Amino acid sequence: MDMRRLILLFVIVCSGAAAAEPSNSARWLPQGRENYPHRSDYLWLTVPDHADWLYKVGEKAKVEVSFYLYGMPQDVEVNYGIGQDMLPDSSKGKVKLRNGRATIDMGTMKKPGFLDLRLSAVVAGKTYQHHVKVGFSPEQLKPYTQDPADFDTFWQKNIEDARKTPVSVSSKRVAAYSTDDFDCYLLKLRTDNRHSIYGYLTKPKASGKYPVVLCPPGAGIKTIKEPMRNTYYAKNGFIRLEMEIHGLNPEMTEEQFKEISTAFSGENGYVENGLDNRDNYYMKHVYTACVRAIDYLTSLPEWDGRNVFVQGGSQGGALSIVTAALDKRVTACVANHPALSDMAGYAEKGRTGGWPHLNRENQMLTPQKIETLRYYDVVNFARRLTCPVYLTWGYNDNTCPPTTSYIVWNLITAPKESLVTPINEHWTTPDTNYGQMLWLKGKMKE
Repeated sequence: MDMRRLILLFVIVCSGAAAAEPSNSARWLPQGRENYPHRSDYLWLTVPDHADWLYKVGEKAKVEVSFYLYGMPQDVEVNYGIGQDMLPDSSKGKVKLRNGRATIDMGTMKKPGFLDLRLSAVVAGKTYQHHVKVGFSPEQLKPYTQDPADFDTFWQKNIEDARKTPVSVSSKRVAAYSTDDFDCYLLKLRTDNRHSIYGYLTKPKASGKYPVVLCPPGAGIKTIKEPMRNTYYAKNGFIRLEMEIHGLNPEMTEEQFKEISTAFSGENGYVENGLDNRDNYYMKHVYTACVRAIDYLTSLPEWDGRNVFVQGGSQGGALSIVTAALDKRVTACVANHPALSDMAGYAEKGRTGGWPHLNRENQMLTPQKIETLRYYDVVNFARRLTCPVYLTWGYNDNTCPPTTSYIVWNLITAPKESLVTPINEHWTTPDTNYGQMLWLKGKMKE
């Protein structure tokens, strides 16, 4: 496994939000809080007997479990289940903590993958839960999803069709999001003959030539809520476009948003829309819209003519990989826990698949839908990456599980670096995000 950076973030108690631009002295401190309730009276502590939480196939994994209340160890009874990543428990048991701790034997796996130890304890009538995942030879994980022979021609034609409609842009400066250092503009980009997307463009006020960064969105039917959250890109000399994918104006009222969003059949219904036909699938115009956004960014007179970056997490991480694979103008790619990866994996019994976890609904993994997914799955874009890639993922993630993140990582043959944070669920810290901007800065072509 060719990982140049493995940082184990073992979060016990964290408080307060991290600064948007951390100081050098604080940059590598663990600051996430999603793994444990904020300002909670209780604390789970789970310590695998391998420091990196990784084992070889056939090796047994043991985890020391502790439970604390007000910082004091509790001798409570813990119920536990053990199952493969995102799959039901294959074994269950219970253990009584002595001096607040006990060791649970998780067993092993006969093939590469992850096991999840799921814990619960009842104290004063209230149930407390936690979990921890450990990996077994994950560097050997391979995808279920096959690579279509006509994959490249399919996407070349779709991009060509989208480009028959010139990118048209409406733009207005947003004073509330502009500062002395940079200007922010709300854009509406026409990306093909039927679709438009909105985005916030931030660019330095100082005259000059700058690299461009496209930031696709995470999953959901939503508009752009926090255009000021990553303004350190503009402060560090980047032109950055944060986009949405549904044509939803972020300035619309809540009433307008609710009226429009009801047409999408649920928060994530769009990822199932048209899945029976590769030419009608909803995500087709999303993937080509990302390329059209690059068309726009590289047309800006302030672009430096050399550096084109993509950066995102979850669905945004998936779309970053997709864009970098489809558009060779992209010179570096950052992706956190990419979604849309090996989505059809669940079609094989005993196998884990990626978000949106289509196994949870009936008739979502039919042969025709699986065939369509082959053209949209991130694993087949990962195979085609040629620019440098920086990938981040955690093991405790139950949205974009580590099984599929490793599959993506294993398929990348381009220059690659990783930050693996086993304790993390579906999140990254502000420090990690800021570090990725610094990584992109280090990839600049002069």
